[in-house]
Amino acid sequence: MSDRIQKQLNPDLGPINMAPVVYTLNIDGMSCGGCSSRLTGVLEKSPGITAANVSHETASGVITTNGSVSIAQVIERIESAGFSASE
Repeated sequence: MSDRIQKQLNPDLGPINMAPVVYTLNIDGMSCGGCSSRLTGVLEKSPGITAANVSHETASGVITTNGSVSIAQVIERIESAGFSASE
């Protein structure tokens, strides 16, 4: 099956070329450094995420992926950890 057809069948596959992709997100719900540390750990243990820099002070995060993870999937992982995120 071609990459184009796979992408049409499942748009959440993320970029097919697997080049690194960096997402900068607004993240709400963190009240202390422990929150940002916990979320960083959760994200960095997630398949496809290669680095995460999360700050409760700026209510934001910079997440680097290997290109196999879409922004929707990153937001879903953040929300499953108990926080909210947006572009």
